[in-house]
Order: sequence, then structure tokens, then C-alpha cells
Amino acid sequence: MNDSLILRIRAALAGVINPATGNNVVADGMVEGLSADAQGRVRFALAMKEGASREIAETLLAKAKEAAGGVDGVGAVAAVATAHGGGAKPPQGRPSPQASASAHANPFGLQQRPRVREAGESMSGVKAVIAVASGKGGVGKSTIAANLAVALAATGLKTGFLDADIYGPSAPTLFAIKDKPAMKDGKILPHEAYGVKIMSIGMLVDPEKAVAWRGPMVMGAVRQLMSDVDWGALDVLIIDTPPGTGDTHLSLIQSKRLTGAVIVSTPQEMALADMRRGVSLFRQTGTPVIGVIENMAWLEAPGGERQYLFGEGGARRAAQALDAPFLAAVPLYPDLRQASDDGQPLAARDHPGADIFNRLAGDVADFIKRA
Repeated sequence: MNDSLILRIRAALAGVINPATGNNVVADGMVEGLSADAQGRVRFALAMKEGASREIAETLLAKAKEAAGGVDGVGAVAAVATAHGGGAKPPQGRPSPQASASAHANPFGLQQRPRVREAGESMSGVKAVIAVASGKGGVGKSTIAANLAVALAATGLKTGFLDADIYGPSAPTLFAIKDKPAMKDGKILPHEAYGVKIMSIGMLVDPEKAVAWRGPMVMGAVRQLMSDVDWGALDVLIIDTPPGTGDTHLSLIQSKRLTGAVIVSTPQEMALADMRRGVSLFRQTGTPVIGVIENMAWLEAPGGERQYLFGEGGARRAAQALDAPFLAAVPLYPDLRQASDDGQPLAARDHPGADIFNRLAGDVADFIKRA
């Protein structure tokens, strides 16, 4: 880290005044995660106060980028504003019949044209966007998503992988990426591995520090991972979403870019209950559910006997009850765990697990063709 350059950048940022307080953005504690590498690539986040208008956020971000970029020794600047709130509050009182009808058609209260929609539109070269989701953490969703992306790339499709888990990014580990991404013409260039373009907040922030952002900041980060990254021409972008049904999922739904969703679960009832909520979320917001994947379905003993550690066939039965396609059962492969830790996706190897991911990729590719 270039400490001398950082001091000069911080001094330049101290010349950017926050109109809401009259102080500069450094004095207001708005500059977070400021870093600079040996090549002069600078990164930081500008933490807006909750409720700040979009106009102020965009103006301050532009001025901060300009100030940092004007410092001698700075080659490129990647900066994000980590909150995009604001706007007038809706009137209080009894809703009109029109509002009630709108709420019924739009049960999650999504805005008609939020800024994240514009972020989705910025990815004009991306033909299909597939969310890989799970209602519960710890079911191996990220591993499934990464291997699915590699398998799709192996079919010849131009494939991208967006790690949208802001709090727990896993793409740097799954693909063994340690370097910060480069920039060109004001856009972040995704890393490429195994034929897949890859981007994650984990490539921009210090891996040793917690990302303690509130909902608006998370939604802002997701929006910028879509719009500030040069995805180029892609046949499909796989988005690895965080567990649950929260802000990130609503942001992606608001973008109007989701072609479909794949739901990952393990067989036990605790995970299945959350999986059902995930299916419900996507269906209620008009996103097609491509199907359900049962991960960690069984462990195969050396003699070939299957040990159903988390129950047998629970995700398959739940999918049938929900009238959702059941895509595959993925065994608990020790090799899959090791490959993920090593950053060498199993889908790229000669392995029985690769055959499963290849079949999954074929199913998803067929869905994309029909969509």
C-alpha cells in the first residue's frame, strides 16, 4: 500500500465539501476503505448518510473521483457511493383504490423505475441473467453457482459470474483471485478464469475487514457491480446471491434483468422451509424458477454405499410439492470441497461431479434458449 500517495489523496478529498453539513467529506468520516497500489490504482467508498438524495450522492461521488484523480501518481480511480436513499416520503393515510390494486400486483412495494433498473439497462450486452439463490446459508450455493458458470462457459456460451454477496463474498476463494481488478475508461474490468468473467466486492475491499453496510449501501453496491463493471457481450451472467430473501434479491428483481432463478437447498427440513420462501419470492415478483438443486444429497462410502447425512430426497419432494422442476442431486464430494478451497472448480476437471454440472449447464442453456 502506498502510504504517501494515500495521504495526498486524503488531502485532496478534504477539498470536497458535503453541502449537507458544510464540512469536507474526510472530516465527516465519509471516506472509507481508501487504498492505493503500486500502479496508482485508487479505491475508496463514499459513505452517504441514510436519506441523502441521489443528486447529492452522485455529485459528491463525481467530485471525489475528480479530486482523487487529480493527484500526481494516481493512474485510475474506482469509487462507489455506499448509499442511495432519499426521495419524498409517500403520503400517510388510507391508500387509494389504485394504490391498493398496485400493492396487490406488486406485493413487495417495489418502485416503478428505481435507479437499479438503469443499472440493469447498462448491461446491454448481457443476453440472460440467472440468479442462483438459497433461502438458507451453508447449503453450498456459491460452490454450485461457480461450477455452473464454468460448465456453461465450457458449452461455448460467453459467461459471467457476479458474486453479489456483499457481506460474505466467496468468488476470490472459489476462483483463486488475489489481485485487484484493472480499470479502463472509467469501468472496472472483471477478472477472467476458466472462460468466465468474474466480479466480486471481495476484489475491491480489504479481505480482513468486515463490510458493515446497511441495506441502502448494499443495494447501492449491487447496482454499481452491475453498472460500473465492463461486462461486455455475454450470453449469460450467473449471479451468486446471498442467503435469504433480502435487499440484494429485491435489487436484482427491480433491475428487471432476471431471466430466471435456480434455487439450491440441502435435504433437511430446516433448509427446505427457507427454500420454499425463496421460490415464493421469485414467483410473486414474476421471475421464472428454472428449478431446484439438492446439494449434499448423500455421501458415498468407499464401498459404494450412500449415506444420507441430511435426509434423503427432501429437496426433490419439496420441488414436486411446489410444482417446480427438480434439476439435480449433487452428492457431498470431498473433492468438491477441496477444489473450492483451492480455487480450481470441479466442473473444469475430469470428475463425476463435472458430469453433473455439465448436465445442469445443459438444462440452464435450454431454458435460456426458450426464454
